[in-house]
Amino acid sequence: NRYMDYILEQLNTLLAIDSPTGYTRQVSDYLAAEYTRLGYAPRLTRKGGVLVDLGGSGNAALVMAHVDTLGAMVAEVKDNGRLRLTPLGGLNANNVETENCTLRTLDGRSYEGTIQLMDASLHVNGKYQETGRSFETIELLLDEPVRSKEEVLALGISNGSYVCISPRTRITDSGYIKSRFLDDKLSTAILLGYARYVKEEQVVLTRKVYQHITVFEEVGHGACGSVPEEVEEVLSVDMGCVGSGLECTERQVSICAKDNGGPYDYGMVTRLVELARANAIPYAVDIYPHYSSDITVAWHAGMDARGALIGPGVHASHGMERTHFEGMKATIDLVALYLELG
Repeated sequence: NRYMDYILEQLNTLLAIDSPTGYTRQVSDYLAAEYTRLGYAPRLTRKGGVLVDLGGSGNAALVMAHVDTLGAMVAEVKDNGRLRLTPLGGLNANNVETENCTLRTLDGRSYEGTIQLMDASLHVNGKYQETGRSFETIELLLDEPVRSKEEVLALGISNGSYVCISPRTRITDSGYIKSRFLDDKLSTAILLGYARYVKEEQVVLTRKVYQHITVFEEVGHGACGSVPEEVEEVLSVDMGCVGSGLECTERQVSICAKDNGGPYDYGMVTRLVELARANAIPYAVDIYPHYSSDITVAWHAGMDARGALIGPGVHASHGMERTHFEGMKATIDLVALYLELG
């Protein structure tokens, strides 16, 4: 239906806007403009997130996602004109070797480049296979004729310049969605879809509902502020894990019972399961072994509210991620049911 088409449209738009943690103003401005176009009155938080009142009255709930992504920053301009990087968030060197990227300088200029292993030619480097990939052994090669530190500095490139990795988005005829940064731009697009649905269908919300799009989740403090005092329940919509020992697939919505921050609210988790089961929504309940969400951050910051975590199943998190249209649909269906019946 048109809401699914809208979510895919928004996903493509969001993925095309570079937004590594710390470099998110452009995507936040876009979201604020889109919420305004839908008929809402969003506000930017001081940290740069987007907070929106969807309406309703009664026990307040907040549903959130994050739009910041993994990325990197220049940590050193080397004497040979190559750039040493430091990761933003959980970026893994094994997952970015050979990726194209865009470098954003602190004075607003941009340059193209590629992240490569040092001495990257198999025809030259006899230790190519033996070399461990880390941020000490990979580097950024600029697509500029530079061979010295001085030539790089003359371009306005310095330590602190942001490195935005190409998402390489592709949607297949079989319904698979492949891209970097589905975590968590897919959930952000899903929340936009729900906001449009509420407005266009004139949904009468039986509780007060807010949406919050955070911008520092990947570095661990996305939702530590800006949760309205009246909020009693917070539903984080982030990527659902797919992997060894877990039940979820890319065609389901994942309901997280526990991650490395601890268990989620028992009442919310069981209600989400009941709603999914009663409405034939494909779902799985899982425990995520290496994961922490905006809910955990908000709790540690002192939030006195119940919390739960759901999301579309995503394969290969923090790499070239993959999900499916059915997992996306299952997620928005469960969000809608919980906010309207939960």
